[in-house]
Amino acid sequence: MNEVAVPASDAVASVVHLHHEETVMGTVVTLDVYGGSGLTSGSFEPYLKQALASLHESDRIFSLWKSDSLMSRYRRQEINLETACELVEVLEACEAARDLSEGWFDPWALPGGVDPTGYVKGWAAQRALNELLGAPLHGAIVNAAGDIASFGFPAPGAMFEIGIVNPSTPNEMAATATLVGCVATSGVYERGQHLIDPFSGARCSRLASASVMGPDLGLADALATALAVAGADFLAVIEELSEFEAFAISFEEARHWTSRFPLTSLAASA
Repeated sequence: MNEVAVPASDAVASVVHLHHEETVMGTVVTLDVYGGSGLTSGSFEPYLKQALASLHESDRIFSLWKSDSLMSRYRRQEINLETACELVEVLEACEAARDLSEGWFDPWALPGGVDPTGYVKGWAAQRALNELLGAPLHGAIVNAAGDIASFGFPAPGAMFEIGIVNPSTPNEMAATATLVGCVATSGVYERGQHLIDPFSGARCSRLASASVMGPDLGLADALATALAVAGADFLAVIEELSEFEAFAISFEEARHWTSRFPLTSLAASA
């Protein structure tokens, strides 16, 4: 939602960088890939096509904006999981995320029936990234409206870095961090109060911004939603997860983060 991924070294100038933008899932997904001289548009095209096909398939199956998607039909009880087996993987992952988040992420507690949107965008971007793994790349980033999946590095000796936007001043960064795998952010400053407290059913966000980093973007997306709704106390839950770290900004602009969050700089708060 609000991160910007950039290379953390000028060494990227010595490598090939290809960029693609795709309108899908109600947003613009960007794909940035970095490689040596063997990386050309022609050599990358088959992998790009596979990644884009994966994104559009995820949209076709799960979009709640499309009345004929499998997820929309399932919510209307027109089909069941036996006839819509494509839904099973995501719904099972949502159940696992609900348990891991102690119920703070719960697609079954949302109005209108089960809504896995808080997991699917990250999951879809992660799947698209996986389609790039066989390409001749140093590294790649798939950015789905600020939820970022990555692998590798932009150039030898360089690393990807993210900037976390200050929710009270969106044209400024609150912090920067080394990107380790994937990062997702949840909050209300762009979309307004759209998050639901699964325990009360009320619209609620106890943090202005909540970012979670880890190896899987679908789960990071779910945990970021849980953190935004539950509040800064939920950082203790993420602290216990060995592969995930988090950074949170309160409505009073206080910043909190887990002990191993790869923070590189922190802007002064107002």
